[in-house]
Parts: sequence; structure tokens; C-alpha cells
Amino acid sequence: MTVLQACEIAGVDIPRFCYHSRLSIAGNCRMCLVEVEKSPKPVASCAMPALPGMKIKTDTPIAKKAREGVMEFLLMNHPLDCPICDQGGECDLQDQSMAFGSDRGRFTEMKRSVVDKNLGPLVKTVMTRCIQCTRCVRFASEVAGVEDLGMLGRGSGEEIGTYVEKLMTSELSGNVIDICPVGALTSKPFAFKARNWELKGTESIDVTDAVGSNIRIDSRGPEVMRVVPRLNEDINEEWISDKTRFFYDGLKRQRLNDPMIRGADGRFQAVSWRDALAIVAEVMHQIKPEEIVGVAGKLSDAESMMALKDLLNKMGSNNIFCEGNGMRPNADLRSGYIMNTSISGLEKADAFLLVGTQVNVCNPFHGYNLEKGCRLISSICA
Repeated sequence: MTVLQACEIAGVDIPRFCYHSRLSIAGNCRMCLVEVEKSPKPVASCAMPALPGMKIKTDTPIAKKAREGVMEFLLMNHPLDCPICDQGGECDLQDQSMAFGSDRGRFTEMKRSVVDKNLGPLVKTVMTRCIQCTRCVRFASEVAGVEDLGMLGRGSGEEIGTYVEKLMTSELSGNVIDICPVGALTSKPFAFKARNWELKGTESIDVTDAVGSNIRIDSRGPEVMRVVPRLNEDINEEWISDKTRFFYDGLKRQRLNDPMIRGADGRFQAVSWRDALAIVAEVMHQIKPEEIVGVAGKLSDAESMMALKDLLNKMGSNNIFCEGNGMRPNADLRSGYIMNTSISGLEKADAFLLVGTQVNVCNPFHGYNLEKGCRLISSICA
């Protein structure tokens, strides 16, 4: 346990930028400086182990002055983009500069600028805002399992980017948007769409994957504006896949608003509902009663099954098949497919057996758990 973690347990708020509970310790930002008794100077609480009998002071003039100095250096080259930055209103740099920074700056020289990187169609970069906390670098390496990002250069020429000109290849790449404490990495589809105080958050469950990732749907009026992760230690922790994060785009774009029929050239053409239903009726009248069968699945509701039965009876057919057998399911049915384990328990398994699957494509979280498990064991068969 580090000093910062001990202070969190004690209810003491210590500012930080580079520290993240699910990533390795870097100690880059130095914003979490505290005063430790018998130490000649302030120490970084995120990297300092908590020892028995240690006396820690977090609100002394020395600690305050150290944080003000760190914040002044961070803001030295940071652009005043808050009015046009998508991170405005939920930016850690904004909040901590107000709480722990000074009310003036002494830097009068030209600010440096950094060329933006192309990370793909999902993540927007404004690298001049970057404070080199390396959260995104550690996330890509430790969670997403890709070595796409890294720190380049030294001193004032230091910047984060890809070692070669390529895009991020991970199915979890969108999570760098959430862990970035400033507006250097934001969502491209959400760019300039809304401010966070205009949004109403609704807790929900992702229906596009097999594990039921916990999400929060942010909407403005009737329109879904974005999807962000919600903490659940047993399922998705605080990450979501790119499919989960950006699937809402399909709710309002490229939808079928009119019925379509296949023309003589093999292409679909939009027609009116009257014409579409007339074509369906014409085809159904050509079918003999003994050539049609109605199938009701296990999840069909009573109204749908009655409508199906009525339709087939009017066509002179009684060929109705119900998939359900009427038997009560076993109360312990769930244990038959979870193999007496949980999603978070995958990383504690002794061995993994994969048959005909691409885990990172089918479910990135299982790939993440397998990745953590493989660091502890070497038995894996595919």
C-alpha cells in the first residue's frame, strides 16, 4: 500500500494526474507531493510505500507550495482551450488548478506546440494539451495488450505518440478517452456535440456483448449523445469495448426507414408500406396450406404467438411448432455454462482451453482477463 492509497482510506484528498488504481505506478506528474516527517523534501505519495509509524502531512505550507509549483509548470505550455475543449466541465486539470493551483502565472514566453497524431476514426488527439502523465501509454501496454503508444523525446521536446505511423489496433482503444485527465484524447464522434452539464446520465447494461457490461448512457432530450463505462468489479471493471462505446451511432444513422424489395437487377429498392404488404400478400396466397409452418421460439410472447396462430388458421394450416417443451428449467441452470467460475475469476485459472475463437474480437474483456492470467501461468491451449 502506498501513502496515497492510505490517505484515500483515511478520507484525505490528494491531487494526482498520472496515478490510476488499475495501472502501474509512474510518478510522472509529481502533483501528489506530501510532507513526510524526517524526510528532507516532499515525496510523491503515489510511489512511496506506507510504513508503520509514518507521519504524513498533506496540508502544510511546504506541500501546498510544492503543488502550486507543479501546477504552474503543467499550465506553462497548456493552451487556453477550455471554451472549445470537449473535456471542459469534467477535466481534472481544470478542477485541480482551481483547488490546488495559484491564481497567477509567471511564464511570458511562447508556448510550445505539438503535432496531433492520427490514432484512428474513434480517438481525437490534441497533443498540445498533453501533460505527459503516460496513462494512455500504460493502459495500451498493460490492459489493451498492444505496444502502440510510447513516450518520445526528452525535456521540452517530450511527447506521446506512436513509434511508427499507424493506428491503434486494440478493441479497447476508446478507454484512453476516459483515463486521459485533460483534453488531449477525446471522442471523435462526440466532438463538439454537447457539454457534460447538458447531459442526463442513465445507468444501463450493454446489450451488444455476452457479458452485460455496465454502462451509463448520456442523453440530451430524446437523443443518445454518448456511452461511457460504469464501475463493476465483477464484470467489466471500468472499461468498455469500442463496440459498446460507439454502437449508439446506429440508433440514428443508416437505419431502414422504409420497406425494401429486391428489383429485377438484384438491388433493393425502397417502396411504400402499401406496396410492400401487397407483395407479401401475393406471395402468401401462392403458398399451399401444407407448405407453410409457423415456429414460435422460447422467448415469444403470448400476443405474438396468438397472431401467428390466427394467420396460419386463416391460411388453412395448423402446422405450428413451439420450441419450448413446457418443462421448468433447472434452478441451477446457470452453473452449467459458467463452469463454476466468474468473469473476474478467469485470471486465477490454472489453464485455458480455447476452441475456434478469437477472444479479443468476440469479447475483449475475456481477452483482458486471459492476458492477466497468462502473466501468472504458462498453460494455454488454442
